[in-house]
Amino acid sequence: MLTLNYTQSLLNLQEVIVKKVITTKESTVIDIEMPKKPHICPCCSCLTSFVHDYRYQPVKDIPAFGAKIILNYRKRRYVCPHCGKRFSESHPFVPKYHRMTTRLVAHIFEKLRSEYSFTSVSKELNLSVSTIIRVFDILSVPRPKKLPRVFAIDEFKGNTGNEKYQAIITDPASKRVLDILPCRSQGELITYLKQWNTKERKRVKYFVSDMWQPYTDVASAFFKNSVQIVDRYHFIRQMVWAFEKVRKRVQKRYGKEYRLLFKHSRRLLIKHEKKLKEYEKEQVNMILSLSGEMLYAYILKERFYKIMESTDREAAKKLMSDWILAAQNSKIPEYCECSKTLVNWRTGILNSFDAPYSNGFTEGCNNKIKVLKRNAYGYRNFERFRKRILHCFSYKNIIAAQC
Repeated sequence: MLTLNYTQSLLNLQEVIVKKVITTKESTVIDIEMPKKPHICPCCSCLTSFVHDYRYQPVKDIPAFGAKIILNYRKRRYVCPHCGKRFSESHPFVPKYHRMTTRLVAHIFEKLRSEYSFTSVSKELNLSVSTIIRVFDILSVPRPKKLPRVFAIDEFKGNTGNEKYQAIITDPASKRVLDILPCRSQGELITYLKQWNTKERKRVKYFVSDMWQPYTDVASAFFKNSVQIVDRYHFIRQMVWAFEKVRKRVQKRYGKEYRLLFKHSRRLLIKHEKKLKEYEKEQVNMILSLSGEMLYAYILKERFYKIMESTDREAAKKLMSDWILAAQNSKIPEYCECSKTLVNWRTGILNSFDAPYSNGFTEGCNNKIKVLKRNAYGYRNFERFRKRILHCFSYKNIIAAQC
């Protein structure tokens, strides 16, 4: 009797009566039933206490102490004396047509908030992968009803639904993930944004993106009153790419030993000079002494970093104009190409010095999505992938909304 009382307390199921416990190495089977009480007939609404029969229903519960927990539920069926309707008793711990407890379903959803794969969760809970997926597919993640004041968009390599890239929409001001789109094409973005009227679109005051032309085209069409911001990371990367191309081209002129020296010093050459240690500066100076072109490219790189230290738009505008002129006069092909890109995106780049918003939060979300995708060895079904991503960030979205 003492064992049954302990088991009943451990189960923490209201009104459940524990009748018997059978324990093996692999599982624990607990015979339970509900107390008998009058029920209302679902057909004629009359009150009845007449029992027609009993049926046993095995119900899976959350595993405990490394063993499966099976609740052998002795389900009572009542019969109405007035209309003859037969119906099962009410029970709060098992959803209709389910063979697992409500809290096990909730536990599955909670596990899937992290980067665990469906397979990992199935092994931990002693359930099949198809069962985990079937439970997860019940989840509904609707589209956002309102547009945010700060609208940020970026892409990530999802390789799902026959598309290489998927787009993520976030609100960097409140640190929330809003939605995932199946691709980053202009047509998909237009279709998606058409669901909001003009009044709702006017809520968007800032539009943050990388240097993908369809993004700015869509922003100009749908968010005419917004300030378009090019994320800092992406335009800095344009300069870094140009510098890297110069390094790779220059190092080919030398023998294997020097080529390896250039290659292994890549991170030191990209690093801001003021962050270098003394012995690192000596190594960089030795490499730069080998090529005048490499030295000039390095000086331009350091001047670009000076632009990023600007505290306002006007200061950045002057320094950037000087840098573009110097890059074009350098006659270095890679920097000439980079300067053209900066000229084309100058407005969005300069806006980033006035606004406190960037795609930093979005890029962080992309990193978590990569882990999620890698753990699952990819997703073929886009809708399931979308729901999985939004479910992972749903807890953070709730916390952000409450703050």
